[in-house]
Amino acid sequence: MATMAPAAGEIRKTRGQQFLDVFDREHATTLRVLRAYPLDKLDLKPHAMCKNAKELAWMFVMEQGLLEKALTTGFDWSAPMSAPPPAPESMDAIIDAFDDGHNRVKNIVNRMSEDQFQETVKFFVAPKTIGDIPKIDFLWMLLHDQIHHRGQFSIYLRMAGAKVPSIYGPTADEPWM
Repeated sequence: MATMAPAAGEIRKTRGQQFLDVFDREHATTLRVLRAYPLDKLDLKPHAMCKNAKELAWMFVMEQGLLEKALTTGFDWSAPMSAPPPAPESMDAIIDAFDDGHNRVKNIVNRMSEDQFQETVKFFVAPKTIGDIPKIDFLWMLLHDQIHHRGQFSIYLRMAGAKVPSIYGPTADEPWM
């Protein structure tokens, strides 16, 4: 398949800018979902195998940390994994940490060269299997995982009796027409 040349005056976006455009948009949507959650229902746990709402919200922060680590130091798989820090008590603290992590990742991505996006990071490529993943692929993989967890969280919203904001289209609580 032939690659089309940009039209006169068109500026092609870098891989980093393409990612950041979506990263910012999805971040704003995730913030709307997190802010819609009722603060008195953070212990909601829909099933014994599920995280409670506070733990699931904290997952967004932990994934920002994974992105930051992958883009800076990488992972040391020769050392035992340490337990992640527990979620703070308040949703405000979780949201602040999520926002801070988002900004740190953005700053790192903004400083990366095109070549750095093809450098690899060692991470899971299958159960119990570590392999090399290009950093750009790792960025997209974790963003997609965030979107997946946001979908889970939207179900928690409904179960908690909260209004579900628009994510990719209208909801029963936020119709478009």
